[in-house]
Amino acid sequence: MSATPSPRGTRTGADRPELRKAVEEIAALGFTGVQVRVNDEHGTWTGSAGAREIGSAEPPPTDGHFRIGSNTKTFIAVLVLRLVAESRIGLDDPVGDHLPGFGLDPRITVRMLLQHTSGIFNFTGEYYDDGSFAPGITWSGREWVENRFRTYTPEELVRLSLDKPARFEPGTDWSYANTNYVLARLLVEKVTGRPVAEEMRRRILEPLGMPGTLAPTTETDIPEPHAHAYYRYAADGREQTVDVTRQNPSWISSGGDMVSTTQDLHTFISALVGGRLLPADLLEQMFAPHPKAGYGLGVFVQETPCGGTVITHNGGIAGHAGLMYSTPDGATTLTAGLNYVDDAGMSLAGAFQEATRRLVAEVFCGGRTAPADTAEAAPAAG
Repeated sequence: MSATPSPRGTRTGADRPELRKAVEEIAALGFTGVQVRVNDEHGTWTGSAGAREIGSAEPPPTDGHFRIGSNTKTFIAVLVLRLVAESRIGLDDPVGDHLPGFGLDPRITVRMLLQHTSGIFNFTGEYYDDGSFAPGITWSGREWVENRFRTYTPEELVRLSLDKPARFEPGTDWSYANTNYVLARLLVEKVTGRPVAEEMRRRILEPLGMPGTLAPTTETDIPEPHAHAYYRYAADGREQTVDVTRQNPSWISSGGDMVSTTQDLHTFISALVGGRLLPADLLEQMFAPHPKAGYGLGVFVQETPCGGTVITHNGGIAGHAGLMYSTPDGATTLTAGLNYVDDAGMSLAGAFQEATRRLVAEVFCGGRTAPADTAEAAPAAG
């Protein structure tokens, strides 16, 4: 176990054995490793447990790089909302007016993309209430592992989705779909005339000083230092475990392709809730949750087990996961990266929920445990 002061020179709190114990217990749930950063009234605490890679005794770095999965959606939502603030697009504009080439339902608005109420089919597959599943692209199993360096274009992912029946009429329900955020990416690129990675650097990463964060689009490598991600599958009657740290994330696109660190995620969520990225009226709309899922515009708004509120988004992607939580006033933040062995059966899904429950309870509620149904589960992809 490693618990170290922040390398960025911020005020560091005491060793905090309760956090050390929570991180150790989370690693023991079955993750290869975990790194955690807490910023609160006591200062900054960072810690890690487990291993940087299988077969190594070296713990994960406390500010290493990792794929953040669906935390990407919060970044994309901020880009879109900044364009709204500049009156370059409207939240209630029909998306098809800006992206006419797809033949989108004219009732689908920009707001619906950001809140997952468009009804568009999820290109990573749809799980329906009756237990059935409609597949999308291949993102699991041996086929994905062997083709993980393939490039998908955002347009290809959107057209795949639009070839499938919509899940519901636009605006009538809520359903999480990575396709919404690929369309949001294309919207940013169309309105600005620049690639999303460039807009991300220009509008968010460089102004906030976030050197460890990137939108890789098709780049396969993760900057050092980093922990390793793994994927397990069966082939010819034998179980294979493959290091998938290097992969082409275009298969998930802006549904979950970004790389960051616990420090940078803290910087980002603190700036967001602190009003440094968006004007107050748009921030209020961003944090207004849909009644079905508690999802605003690119964030979840959740109650803690002790009656408080957190602004959050988590995400998992092929052996890496990112956690990002803040109180609405930014006084307390929790950011974390996990590395693990993923598989098609999502065998660590329960452990992921337990990990988030324990961390939220410890950081925001002094250790009081959250009920089993209050933690946000990692999406199946992204």
